[in-house]
Amino acid sequence: MRTRKTFAVLFVVAALLCMAAAAYAADSATQTVTFEVEEINEITVSGNPGPLVVNAATAGGAPVAATDNTTTYSVTTNQTGKKITAGIDTAMPTGTALTVQLASSLATSAGAVDISDATAGSVVDVVTALSTGTDSAQAISYTFSATAAAGVVSGTKTVTFTIADAS
Repeated sequence: MRTRKTFAVLFVVAALLCMAAAAYAADSATQTVTFEVEEINEITVSGNPGPLVVNAATAGGAPVAATDNTTTYSVTTNQTGKKITAGIDTAMPTGTALTVQLASSLATSAGAVDISDATAGSVVDVVTALSTGTDSAQAISYTFSATAAAGVVSGTKTVTFTIADAS
């Protein structure tokens, strides 16, 4: 009788062990996930500034420059060692100048920079020491000036802002 009890106890223990093993022996599958963050350097502008019209002067003095600071730019970069450059499609007429200033909370603004010369696609630094992060709705200020010798002129220019390597 004792063997029957021992056998019954062993049978119950074996059954419990099998059920426990079955609970832990579930099917499984694995996957390898590959990931990468690529270079991100994005810049946008909010629109075009209003017309810059020089139409006043004090007698005996230079014409009064026209300014506009109604547009903004936003930038996102995940790299260091970057800058923002600006250039125009063709040179400004003789006796006129166009400057631009970009504010920045993420980098260093170069202040008001003359972008009048477009020879050979030249560009100038307007923001330096651009670091990783985002800079949203930062002010763009344009100033258009002319000498009296410029005469009566009009036209349009395309200004291009580019994120570039700082070196």
